[in-house]
Amino acid sequence: MTGTQFTAGWYKRAVELLVHPTGEAEWQGRRMRCALGRAGAHADKREGDGATPLGAFPLRRVLYRADRIPPPATALPLRPLRPNDGWCDDPQDAAYNRMVPLSRDGHCEPLWRDDGIYDVLVVLGHNDLPVRAGCGSAIFLHLARPDFPPTRGCVALAAG
Repeated sequence: MTGTQFTAGWYKRAVELLVHPTGEAEWQGRRMRCALGRAGAHADKREGDGATPLGAFPLRRVLYRADRIPPPATALPLRPLRPNDGWCDDPQDAAYNRMVPLSRDGHCEPLWRDDGIYDVLVVLGHNDLPVRAGCGSAIFLHLARPDFPPTRGCVALAAG
């Protein structure tokens, strides 16, 4: 696991990500250190609990900051982020757990960030088929901060 890095094309062949409560993520039999939510990892994810959901999750699509990095090489659907992109985390909203413009009503997490952790992010297939209000939203695979501090519920891997 030591030396495994998150690079622009690491997920090129990935189908799903397996999240372990040990602070490791696995794809294609390779385990990598990752940062998990401040509340650890739980099978029964709830909105706002600070936990990362446990399990195997399909990789839905890749979003990236075209002003900072070139388009990642991937077979997944790919889309550059825009400054007004957000992700709805309001369980009462009909757009819960979906990408939305920040200008709409309801609470949304901004995806255009200054800290660089969302320069490339993979949308994980958690609570999306079907969406269940309150069961967790905005679960992404994104870049980890130095020293792997906890996330708000996402999975974060080292930048390479």
